[in-house]
Amino acid sequence: MAWNEPGKGDKDPWGNRDDKGPPDIDEVVRKMQRKLGGIFGGGSSDNGDASGAGPIGFGLVLVVAFVVWILSGIYIVDPAERGVVLRFGAFQDVTQPGPHWHIPYPVEAVEVVNVEQSRNTEIGYRSTTGRAGSTIHSESLMLTKDENIVDLKVAVQYKVKDAADYLFNVRNPDLMLRQMTESAVRETVGRSEMDFVLTEGRSEIARSTEVLLQSMLDAHKTGLVITSVNMQDVQPPEQVQAAFADVVKAREDEVRQKNEAEAYANDIVPRARGAAFRLVQEAEAYKKQVIAQAEGETSRFLQVMNEYEKAPAITSERLYLESMESVYTQSQKVMVDVTKGSNNMLYLPLDKMRNMSPIKQDQLNLGNMQSYPSTSSSSSSSSQIPLDARSRGGR
Repeated sequence: MAWNEPGKGDKDPWGNRDDKGPPDIDEVVRKMQRKLGGIFGGGSSDNGDASGAGPIGFGLVLVVAFVVWILSGIYIVDPAERGVVLRFGAFQDVTQPGPHWHIPYPVEAVEVVNVEQSRNTEIGYRSTTGRAGSTIHSESLMLTKDENIVDLKVAVQYKVKDAADYLFNVRNPDLMLRQMTESAVRETVGRSEMDFVLTEGRSEIARSTEVLLQSMLDAHKTGLVITSVNMQDVQPPEQVQAAFADVVKAREDEVRQKNEAEAYANDIVPRARGAAFRLVQEAEAYKKQVIAQAEGETSRFLQVMNEYEKAPAITSERLYLESMESVYTQSQKVMVDVTKGSNNMLYLPLDKMRNMSPIKQDQLNLGNMQSYPSTSSSSSSSSQIPLDARSRGGR
């Protein structure tokens, strides 16, 4: 049902009880002003006009605005970040992780810097997501000490060490780091020869570059610290890569042959040393054997001599019999019975018989003579008598 339906009474929402015309817009606005003035402590005049916000209401608005402005200075610094407070654009302080407050804008402002983030810069190439990195020859081609050219790519990881220095001492510290890295790498490579750079010198060049680059960054107070310098790739220019590949192959063959020679030396030298040691030991044993035999022969000779001095005839006879026994034991004995009047010719192969059982000369030595027991406790003479001067007495 409509609010202005005839016969339903006065239902005008604007409070206009006069059915002669539409409500007065100015009156509606004045009513709203009076209500707002009542809320903020204002009053109304006798003629019904709103007097606006009073001094108490205006002060309340200012208090609320001031509180909001004060609260806008609260900020929180994450554990991996540092807050740099600026007062009218000038550096004021560095705040640690946690909640902090600063004088709100426009007096102070805060810039937050992540000091734990690992940043990366590349020299000689640019890596792209999902695709192979592109080579930048103006950065990668470098001159060595022996006036050769190498194609070198370097990746550097770094962090922010001092947030204030990072923000205010250098206009663009990341760009300066890239330029310093290229300069440091060129200086390090320029002090090295090409073979050293291409082979075993990669790690040393990376360490030298890191030390030199960090000293340059500290000298300019960039607020950055180098965490690692990695040599991504080092190779000769494309125009001469085939020739250098042959050189590398020849160098590898040289190393392989040296290793084989060292392995052979490690195998043969211990054997030779072992054989030499064995010969020395055998010589020592032979020496001791000869000395012992000589001492034994001397002892036996002295004993026989003592017995000879006591009984020359008996001793000579026994020596002679033992010598003949030794001689005849090692020789072939042939007995021939020749009958008178026999015409049979006897053939004796004496040369073959001698070859079948040769006489051992060393067994004929007088050293094989056995000692005889002594009949007296002491000898009466110390003179020596040659053994070959035997007496045949008693035969």
